[in-house]
Amino acid sequence: QLPLVESGGGLVQPGGSLNLSCAASDLILADYTIAWFRQAPGKEYEGVACIANDDNFGLAHSVKGRFTVSKDNAKNTVFLQMNSLKPEDTALYVCAADSSCRDSLDEYPYWGQGTQVTVSS
Repeated sequence: QLPLVESGGGLVQPGGSLNLSCAASDLILADYTIAWFRQAPGKEYEGVACIANDDNFGLAHSVKGRFTVSKDNAKNTVFLQMNSLKPEDTALYVCAADSSCRDSLDEYPYWGQGTQVTVSS
């Protein structure tokens, strides 16, 4: 069983919003840096956002101004709020945990199965 569980994906029209969640049962997410990656059909995984345990975060250039990442330590959950969605945001979104931000999903020791986001009219 993977230690992280993503939810909140679905089908949304262009311009719409979704709020993805990354939850854990055996990890205390406040102790980790949490990253979001996505994989579009036929493409490699791409880093989307990364939030450190001090709440500082970074976003990929392609999502700046549209996405934001936050944490609710009481719920042991990290969120990816996605606004103004575009068809090119269609992908499988995966969250991952480690001690710091990494360039590749392969470098993370903990991750989930992902949640599918489809942006289409």
